[in-house]
Amino acid sequence: MAEQPVVDQLAAEPVVVEKRVVIASAHGLHARPASLFTQAASRSGIPVQIAKAGKSVNAASILGVISLGIEHDDEVLLTATGDNAHEVLAELVSLLSTDFDAE
Repeated sequence: MAEQPVVDQLAAEPVVVEKRVVIASAHGLHARPASLFTQAASRSGIPVQIAKAGKSVNAASILGVISLGIEHDDEVLLTATGDNAHEVLAELVSLLSTDFDAE
């Protein structure tokens, strides 16, 4: 009789963190702030989603992010999955809370 593989019943579930944030940039998430945001999401090394009005896209995709049409004072939902999800979202929330148009 073949031996059955042992399955680790105690394997940890992936950490999923969600944060809501209001967009600070006076002109919304246009090319420059969207580029900074997507680059940071991509560098994180974990899956990150951004959603507006129920539509969710990959936060590392500049075209996806721009397609959401995110404007000043819009609220978005960020979702990250991974061991460092809290740290990643803290950085991304900081970026979205910055008015890059005032610089």
